[in-house]
Amino acid sequence: MSISTVKLSGVVADHIAAINAFDEDSIVATFADDALANDAGREFWGRDALRGWVREEIVGARVTIERVEVIEHHGQTIVRGRYDGEYDKTGLPDELILTNYFTVQDGKITTLIIIHNSQPADTAS
Repeated sequence: MSISTVKLSGVVADHIAAINAFDEDSIVATFADDALANDAGREFWGRDALRGWVREEIVGARVTIERVEVIEHHGQTIVRGRYDGEYDKTGLPDELILTNYFTVQDGKITTLIIIHNSQPADTAS
């Protein structure tokens, strides 16, 4: 398997820093004009839809992400992060770890998929 743990840099690092600063314009600026974000099975295509999502569900909910793990895998950056914020936490675990799958092209995020993965059976405790 071609997995390597790396230090976060570039537009993905900028994206997470902007989220943690609650900076709507800087978050949106990390995306390509025709980017796709899929958050909890909901798709947001293009800058206008992304801006609405960022305004309401990221900045508006005061979401923060603490990096837990960063992996480069065949050109994709995968960031596992501990999420917190002022969103409805009903039914969520006390420690919410989400996996963010980033595809970057020409210095902009073209695809971001955010998933709450379960732990693989062979490593579950």
